[in-house]
Amino acid sequence: MEPFSDDRDKGRPRLPTGTVARLLASSRWRGVIAVVLGALPALAFPAPSLWWFAYIALVPWILLARSAETGRRAALDGWLGGLGFMVAVHHWLLPSLHVFTLVIAALLGLLWAPWGWLVRHLLGGVASPGRTAAALVVLPSGWLMVELVRSWEGLGGPWGLLGSSQWEVGPALRLASVGGVWLLSALIVAVNTGVAVLVAAQAARTPGSSRAAARAVPAAAGLVAVAAVTTSAWAWAPRPEPAARMRVAVVQPGVIEGADKRFAREEELTRDLAGRDLDLVVWGESSVGYDLAERPDVARRIAALSQEVGADLLVNVDARRSDRTGIFKSSVLVGPDGPTGDRYDKMRLVPFGEYVPARSLLGWATSVGKAAGEDRRRGERPVIMRVGDGLKVGPLVCFESAFPDMSRHLTREGAQLLLAQSSTSSFQSSWAPQQHASLAALRAAETGRPMVHATLTGVSAVYGPDGERVGAPLGTSASATATYDIPLANGVTPYVRLGDWPVHAALAVLAVLCAAEGVRALRRPARGPFRRPAPEPHGPHARTAHGSPAHPGR
Repeated sequence: MEPFSDDRDKGRPRLPTGTVARLLASSRWRGVIAVVLGALPALAFPAPSLWWFAYIALVPWILLARSAETGRRAALDGWLGGLGFMVAVHHWLLPSLHVFTLVIAALLGLLWAPWGWLVRHLLGGVASPGRTAAALVVLPSGWLMVELVRSWEGLGGPWGLLGSSQWEVGPALRLASVGGVWLLSALIVAVNTGVAVLVAAQAARTPGSSRAAARAVPAAAGLVAVAAVTTSAWAWAPRPEPAARMRVAVVQPGVIEGADKRFAREEELTRDLAGRDLDLVVWGESSVGYDLAERPDVARRIAALSQEVGADLLVNVDARRSDRTGIFKSSVLVGPDGPTGDRYDKMRLVPFGEYVPARSLLGWATSVGKAAGEDRRRGERPVIMRVGDGLKVGPLVCFESAFPDMSRHLTREGAQLLLAQSSTSSFQSSWAPQQHASLAALRAAETGRPMVHATLTGVSAVYGPDGERVGAPLGTSASATATYDIPLANGVTPYVRLGDWPVHAALAVLAVLCAAEGVRALRRPARGPFRRPAPEPHGPHARTAHGSPAHPGR
């Protein structure tokens, strides 16, 4: 794409010349470009895992929205870019939801329309140093609001938060312990904003021009400030305090059709763990397809396995319960004497996968894809279980590991180890298994507690209290077990103590912006850091025989 430049005579961006100009002038092609540019950040997530690309992936999208001739066009650029981002991050849903994936992406993409408008409002035209500096704070805040809203369970949950792309970067994981994944997202958007301003300023420079250089100064200073603050936070963030160790085994049966055959394979693999001095054995999501109260024979077989390996088994029951109405997904702890009574029922369900929101209105989704034919039932509360010698573990099920607040709550309740039982067998050949496993690294780093991600078909992985990987993962082709010596930790991270403070700070920033814009509207033509550049006259006033522009009639 050719660089954008500023038309200082008109006070707004001048479109590039040539082929790109014709494409951007065409509403249709500009829309296609917006979709493609919005999809670029998906490359920072697994499986590509180009984590460094996250820090520049938004630059083309920002430059496009900045070049819009109207605020409405910038909002449209934001919407279409958001659509591209959502499709790219969730493309693995297409075989299951088909065209409904695009419908959902289009609806959620609307969340980026205000963000696109903000980009043009702050960076369009000949942006003043004040507006450039404001953009470094406001645009990350606006992005966090988008992530916050779409993180609601009913809208699909917090899958693909920009900060999650940094799951394997040690310094970023340290920052996650301070402000969670939200702080990482804000940092990434701030860097992208600064780079976009520098690119635009460089493109606008002409011999003797000082305005472009003036605009680049706050952007460069902002990037330096971001680097200084993040480095200080990284150095200050308390490290997890080493405690005891825990020996946990993960059983991954692989892709096996039929509940009976899968259970037989899980039994076979678990027996091989005898004599390994384990504290806990974990099976994946939906590892047991029968209610244990209805099938005491199955409960006895699991209890016998516990007796044989010398450790409790945490299984996951996906079945209609005998004591309550409906189908539940439940983490059930089983010891040598049978179920211990510890049971966690999944609280946050996957939209369309486990229930259909507003089924009376959207029930047609079951006819065009693999949406749930019957809604699963929700659990009522999180649960802390005691295993081994009294060690406390906090179970989660499936995409609950994407929600930072759930793991933070379990940590506050005393969990020493976080567990996620999952199954992504429907998306076995896609990016989904690796993306899902990577979320455990963020949750571990945020809470300072190790996390086990155990699946039926891979990827199964374990991460230590600092988010670093422990041992080797089990890939999607494995039908095996893996044993992990997991370091535990004491202490409380700033994120566990303070919660989602970056989101609250972003709300405050946007509130200040709205207040400043309101005051500006009341005091026009007051000048300030958010002042839009006023167009200059198209040409000089005509001189007449009777006067001059400055002194008419003279």
